[in-house]
Amino acid sequence: MNFQKVEFELSAGRADQLPRATLPEIVFSGRSNVGKSSLINKLLNRKSLARVSATPGKTATINFFRMDECRLVDLPGYGYAKVSKSEKDRWARLVEGYFAAERKIALVVQLVDMRHEPTQDDVDMINFLIDAGLPFVVALTKADKLNRTETEKQTALFEELFQEAGVDFVPFSAVKGDGLSELQSILEQAVENQTEREVTA
Repeated sequence: MNFQKVEFELSAGRADQLPRATLPEIVFSGRSNVGKSSLINKLLNRKSLARVSATPGKTATINFFRMDECRLVDLPGYGYAKVSKSEKDRWARLVEGYFAAERKIALVVQLVDMRHEPTQDDVDMINFLIDAGLPFVVALTKADKLNRTETEKQTALFEELFQEAGVDFVPFSAVKGDGLSELQSILEQAVENQTEREVTA
């Protein structure tokens, strides 16, 4: 996969605005301010393809980025307390509409802040992915903000949390590039697997 060759395709604010599912899709999910835009920009070696917002909860659309082999799908961040109930409801309808639309989901990258235990929203999202049988990996963001002792402690915590459910995770730093090549390899394999499934279906 050529991670350099990518372009912004469109933003969808409602489920009926979603593009036709013509390519395998890599979906990025996580709470507001977890570093989703920074991770996407690092993956693609771009400074600002995915806009980094200083205001959590500001991105209220599903943003699609097109590559030759797949689409990258940036879901709006969840869990920001200052967003109104009506806006949370609209977010829920939009995201539920996406997952209910029989997309060609090759992989969901679920972002969790490595410095903290998963929030209840994170746990709910991970349980949803497990229950729906969707392939996913957890990217533990902001790994560069931990010292060695904290890194070992948090790694042990996530191993304990995820081991029983068989959930894979990758510590990631958009600043230092930790986990970048590993995550890119996981995405490439996921797109390849999705393409093979379509060929044999």
